[in-house]
Amino acid sequence: MLKEALFGTHEDFTEGSLNRAIVLLAIPMILEMAMESLFGIVDVFFVARLGANAVSTVGLTESLLTLVFGVAIGLSMATTAYVARRIGEKDPEGAAIGAVQSIILGIAVSAVVGLIGFTSAPHLLRLMGATPEIEANARYTRLMLGGSAVIFLLFLINAIFRGAGDAAIAMRTLWIANGINLILDPCLINGWGPFPKLGVFGAAVATTTGRGIGVLYQLWQLSSGKNRLVVQRSQMRFNLEIMLRLLRVSITGIVQFLLATASWMALVRIVATFGSAAVAGYTIAVRMLVFTILPSWGFSNAAATLVGQNLGAGKPERAESSVYRTGWYNMAYLAVISIGFIFFPEPLTRIFTTDPTIIDVAVPCLTTFGIAFVSWGWGMVLMQAFNGAGDTMTPTIINFFAFWAFQIPVAWLLAIHYSLGPRGAFWAVPSADLLLTTASFVMFRRGKWKQQRI
Repeated sequence: MLKEALFGTHEDFTEGSLNRAIVLLAIPMILEMAMESLFGIVDVFFVARLGANAVSTVGLTESLLTLVFGVAIGLSMATTAYVARRIGEKDPEGAAIGAVQSIILGIAVSAVVGLIGFTSAPHLLRLMGATPEIEANARYTRLMLGGSAVIFLLFLINAIFRGAGDAAIAMRTLWIANGINLILDPCLINGWGPFPKLGVFGAAVATTTGRGIGVLYQLWQLSSGKNRLVVQRSQMRFNLEIMLRLLRVSITGIVQFLLATASWMALVRIVATFGSAAVAGYTIAVRMLVFTILPSWGFSNAAATLVGQNLGAGKPERAESSVYRTGWYNMAYLAVISIGFIFFPEPLTRIFTTDPTIIDVAVPCLTTFGIAFVSWGWGMVLMQAFNGAGDTMTPTIINFFAFWAFQIPVAWLLAIHYSLGPRGAFWAVPSADLLLTTASFVMFRRGKWKQQRI
């Protein structure tokens, strides 16, 4: 079964053992998400040797990129739900036509985002509280934002593969992209061999190149004719009806994710008031957090695919059972990971830096976020279950109240009003996540998502 999960499967996920279906989907999705998070970990690992300003440049740029990720993942939610529903209905041609519309949307949106990011990078860094020393590295931000087309396409096409049940292809895409980034990063940052010494800008060149080659691999797989979903030349056309259906779900999906990711931007903006060392410590801690929690998105994405395909097959009870089982698996995984963050935060932080001022911020950040992990395990799965059903509105409303009506005001009060510094901002996170998980469970039990149409 492990071999089948890694090399691809033709399993019908609307029949047979649910545990087997979860394993076959979750293993490649976990590895895919781990590879996605590895982009950030690799960049910080090599950039950290250049000092706090370089790390802060990466951190502030990543905060800006969360908006790009938000739009890309919002579009991906609709794509996964649409493709999974058509595959469950045994309509692969309809799934392929929907995939084409999603790619067209991604190209159009990324052209606008890339232009704005490329031309406005220094100004955007200033808005995020960057010092002149950080702003001097603005060409890193310019390339990362200007090259956002590869981010959009990487997310969208992998969402197509996941919705179809071809999770192993999405996983291999990230392996290829990360392998190239891992090789190019130290070469371009440090000027090894024939490569120019580009400093922090070299990390942007390496990451964009790796993602671009990953997109080429995806396009080849879509047209190869070897997988569940095959895009043929006759299907490469604009379809207004399907485009509007995808847009309807995407808009609330985008708002949903932007509410969550923009709240993290607001959090880093609060932390930035305490200086570059605070931002650097927060950045390192969050990179470790992302590296460990993104595999949980693998479980969550598996739940989304199972919900979409089983609703398409007319089996809502099987869809519901798949969510509960996946939720328990995810909670158990994150409970184990939280032990490391709660009891060994300093040794983990020292992997990236020996600067005591940075460590003093990263350690309490890791400890505090680790406390939230068990709650996160269930919340992530439940939210993706709604999205897999095409119900992006429910998690959007939950995100608004959990993050903007609660987390950000509490973070500001604790950090600034009560003068608790960055630690005060961090303590708002576990409480907000508990609120999100509780609300998600109540709404999921009501079952309205089972009647959702897409």
